[in-house]
Amino acid sequence: MTNLTRIDSGPRMSQAVIHNGIAYLAGQVGAEGGTVAEQTTAILEKIDVLLAKAGTDKTKLITAQIWCADMATEFADMNAVWDAWVAEGCAPARWTGEAKLATPGYRVEIIVTAAV
Repeated sequence: MTNLTRIDSGPRMSQAVIHNGIAYLAGQVGAEGGTVAEQTTAILEKIDVLLAKAGTDKTKLITAQIWCADMATEFADMNAVWDAWVAEGCAPARWTGEAKLATPGYRVEIIVTAAV
């Protein structure tokens, strides 16, 4: 039998699912219309809360997937906030790409996994 814990579940998705000691977080976005730095800050705050609910924290990140609406103009601003947030010596495996996000007001979306 598979043991799953779902966190903040709704009819469409859960914000996090824990399976075999790994917390898988749904993609997190900030408030529409804010700057990339503001959205990234809000996203990382949401991630901190979800990781705490899962019984873990950012020092146990395994992977991070980051989507930017415009890499050419927003990558540096997102990275400045990200770099200040990541715990020293605990950077996850990370990939970043450009994507059209759910609505034009979203500039950044971040998805992480972490050990519990």
